[in-house]
Amino acid sequence: MSKTSFQLNARTAQLITSTGLHADGDGLYLQVKNGGRSWVFIYSWDKRRREMGLGSFKSVSLATARESAREARSHLAAGRNPIEVRKAERQALRQAERVETFGAFAETYIDNVEAGWRNPKHRQQWRNSLREHAARLQDIPIAAVSTQDVVECLQPIWLTKPETANRVRGRDRTRNLRSEGFRVAAGGRGQPSAVARTLGCAPAKKVTLSRGHHAAMPYAELPVFMQELEKRSAMSARAMTFLILCAARTGEVLGARWEEITGSEWTVPAARMKTSRPHTVMLSRQALELLQSIKPKKADGFIFHSGRPSAPLSGMSLLMLLRRMGMNHVTSHGFRSAFKDWSANETTHADEVSEEALAHEIGSKVRKAYRRGAALQRRADLMRDWSSFLYPIQLKVELPSEITSP
Repeated sequence: MSKTSFQLNARTAQLITSTGLHADGDGLYLQVKNGGRSWVFIYSWDKRRREMGLGSFKSVSLATARESAREARSHLAAGRNPIEVRKAERQALRQAERVETFGAFAETYIDNVEAGWRNPKHRQQWRNSLREHAARLQDIPIAAVSTQDVVECLQPIWLTKPETANRVRGRDRTRNLRSEGFRVAAGGRGQPSAVARTLGCAPAKKVTLSRGHHAAMPYAELPVFMQELEKRSAMSARAMTFLILCAARTGEVLGARWEEITGSEWTVPAARMKTSRPHTVMLSRQALELLQSIKPKKADGFIFHSGRPSAPLSGMSLLMLLRRMGMNHVTSHGFRSAFKDWSANETTHADEVSEEALAHEIGSKVRKAYRRGAALQRRADLMRDWSSFLYPIQLKVELPSEITSP
């Protein structure tokens, strides 16, 4: 099928109602059929005409459709069939979604046994301690949790909170978890997995554990990583970019909705926060530009969705993105650690400011007083410097009046 130099724009595309294919160029078409409108990418494969659906006109913007078409053309140039590539990615994602993570297994275990605990406070302590001190394990498939992963979870609190460390270790290595969970994760009912072995032999006294490779990318490598993310048009790549820019948790980002954005602030409701308190994230210019690039005409529903604003991305989507990029040693949660290391090593921002940006619990009276008096502008300055570090060359994109930079 011949190409055309005719380019659609948002207004002309909105006005098209006649049945047929309406070319945007380079294989991208707006298809009007049976009263509905959708984007399709038309190409030739093995001397046959192929059509690849890119989503409905209502849920996919022209810019997003062009990006999807561009990615499809890059697959063709590399000798890959875009439709087969997409099928393979979806199949891998479905398989990944069936993999039980440490966090999911721990929640299931507690649900099954908490009825026998008489003290409600005891129940809550179990959940809180595992979520807080074993946070880096939450998104990792239980069979993939290594000895070093567990050591790194316990290391920060062996010296400062030895009693808490012992309790976390004890809750993780409880008999049922070890025998029924970790041995199964190891591939059978023989020897306990690395998790169980580590939890069983972890030091019970205050000792300094040797620090191995961190499950986070060194912050010095992040600017190059951000450039790689920019080359990807998938919604998961946009979500990952936003997560890093905001130093946010995976659940906070995947559950983000347009109504939570007000000017240059993103307010995460208490229901999605580990602290059960609302948290305000100060959005840098780059974060605002990213939102503007994907913002639909009617900004409602989930910001990072799977094709329909009412359906958020899968909880495994960011992990699968990292795996596709060859980052098997990195987790999305690790970018928060990179942010903290960068702030401590490369800036003069107060530690309290970075702790507030990470929504960490600040317990002392002095820190609580600081939190009450801390101006959001200090956090805005921190996030601006973080974004400037991630993007050494300032992006120059005009923002509309309804979204402004801090």
